[in-house]
Amino acid sequence: MKKVFALIDCNNFYCSCERLFRPELEGQPIVVLSNNDGCVIARSNEVKALGIKMGDPYFKLKDIIAKHRIQVFSSNYALYGDLSHRVMTILQQQEPEVEVYSIDEAFISLPYTPGKLHTDYARYLKRKVKQCVGIPVAIGIGPTKTLAKVANRLAKKIPDHGGVFDITDHGQIDHLLANYDVEDVWGIGCQSANKLRGRGILTARDLRDADDVWLRKKLTVTGLRTAMELRGISCLPLEMVQADKKSIISSKSFGRPVTTLSDMKEAVATYLSTAAEKLRNQGSVAGSIQVFVTTNPFNPNQPQYAKSMTATLPRPSAHTPTLLKAAVRSLEQIYRAGFQYKKAGVMLTDISPHHLQQESLFGPNTTESMELMAAVDQINKKWGRHTVQLGTAGFEKSWQMVQSHKSPAYTTSWSELPIANGAV
Repeated sequence: MKKVFALIDCNNFYCSCERLFRPELEGQPIVVLSNNDGCVIARSNEVKALGIKMGDPYFKLKDIIAKHRIQVFSSNYALYGDLSHRVMTILQQQEPEVEVYSIDEAFISLPYTPGKLHTDYARYLKRKVKQCVGIPVAIGIGPTKTLAKVANRLAKKIPDHGGVFDITDHGQIDHLLANYDVEDVWGIGCQSANKLRGRGILTARDLRDADDVWLRKKLTVTGLRTAMELRGISCLPLEMVQADKKSIISSKSFGRPVTTLSDMKEAVATYLSTAAEKLRNQGSVAGSIQVFVTTNPFNPNQPQYAKSMTATLPRPSAHTPTLLKAAVRSLEQIYRAGFQYKKAGVMLTDISPHHLQQESLFGPNTTESMELMAAVDQINKKWGRHTVQLGTAGFEKSWQMVQSHKSPAYTTSWSELPIANGAV
């Protein structure tokens, strides 16, 4: 049976999450900042109209923020993650085949039907998500995932479409693709776009009609596959099961410079606990762990230092204390006093499925330790990350990233739940 793809994309997702519990901000300019309130990572439409770009440093924008009364928020990933899960749950309740592509995007496949049935159903999904979660979405429909991406962008850019656009049987698809820049095509990065432009391929239509031999030679099979998708030939099926990660990184910049080994151990232990939890969630174990530290390369007035070290475990593990011992040993070897450290992190590699590991006749039995980890994960899932943690991770964490404009965790913390006041 012939099928089409629909891409459901949450509109300005982080900004929409912040507005959900602050309805008075509807129509007001909003920006969301990166870790340590460094730069802009999300903008409302009103902010985009002011010319503020993604990645603009916050400190350079303070005058324009004050002038236009822009609401500023620190990133609140607990809130965004929970609302994303709610959106995806609604979609999965409506459709059996849903690919969660990112925190704010999902693909679904639908049976092909002529006429406006796709559009009518998409409008129903749009209303359903808005009613049940409160997040606005745009939906693009096409015979391939790449064309669904194109349709989604057009659904957002052209108000007359009302947030839904079906490109499947559109009579002017040549015109639409001719007005769609090639660098905006899904899967075309900066380097590929430069190669294409050097060849005179400037639009999505040019890419669609490009020579297959040249595309495969210059952009590999990936570029050729993108062109075929633009021709309406589906090459990218839905990925219903997310592949296990081959490496897991946990790292953040510090809110203030770290100058002591004890604080650095706290940070590494905290990041390691997060990485180990992710490792267990996908049912895997790690055979190697890398620890890295670095000073601030953007502060030339301070002495610079960066170092990393990788430790190989005697046998792969997902047991946090076991991983932490290896991480701390590496940290103690690479740490040097007298520097102001800006960032540290851990990376778990040599990852393999837990169920394929063979127990050692002479090693310790890991069953009890993993049962303990499962209990810790269950508690932290219910009551919030780091509710139960290793003592090495510390409690004060004065080095944590700056979040001066963080909104409450409205949906994941009992103490921060919004309070409804009835009329007296």
